[in-house]
Amino acid sequence: MVSGASMAGVAVIALGIVLTPGPNMVYLASRSISQGRMPGMISLAGVVLGFICYMFASALGLSAIFKAVPVTYDIVRIVGAFYLGYLAWSMVKPRGASPFEAQVLSAHSPKRLFTMGLVTNLLNPKIALMYAALIRQFIDTSIGSTFNQFIQFGMIQVTIAASINALIVLGAGSISNTLSQNPKAMTIQRWVSGTVLGAFAVKILFQKTPAT
Repeated sequence: MVSGASMAGVAVIALGIVLTPGPNMVYLASRSISQGRMPGMISLAGVVLGFICYMFASALGLSAIFKAVPVTYDIVRIVGAFYLGYLAWSMVKPRGASPFEAQVLSAHSPKRLFTMGLVTNLLNPKIALMYAALIRQFIDTSIGSTFNQFIQFGMIQVTIAASINALIVLGAGSISNTLSQNPKAMTIQRWVSGTVLGAFAVKILFQKTPAT
């Protein structure tokens, strides 16, 4: 059984990741603003399935791969750090974009909404990085099965991410209107998000070895 401190640590990381803009937030907010809450929730269902796919993939194979070929961990870590750094810069640079800026998207069927949500998440480097380099820091081989630990930590991540993203879907329209009417608030939102992303990037870049 994983410790309460480890679960709390994963919860903090999961919350920090889901609150920082990335492909999932951009897609869900844009879809909800453009097409409505129900299409946004259908898209979210696809995103959640993507989280579950990452959870089981991590539990079944990432530890073995990193142990057998340690350089793969460094590749994931370095590429992930630079990707998060890129997202941070896209937030704070002059004329940087916010995911809550209204965008016009074509209406899609429920099947396509679900599929696009799934694909968006599966191709999201931020989520791959979280499972490969962040959550993995809390895995302790001395207390038993790493598979069970990944599932426990993964369920914490899925629950937090699904809950926060559902709130984003439900409130995207209101948030967009509020921020569009208050440019200063839009700027603060971009800088806070960019700073958090940048901090994660630095942390990962200097994490020289994977946890065991």
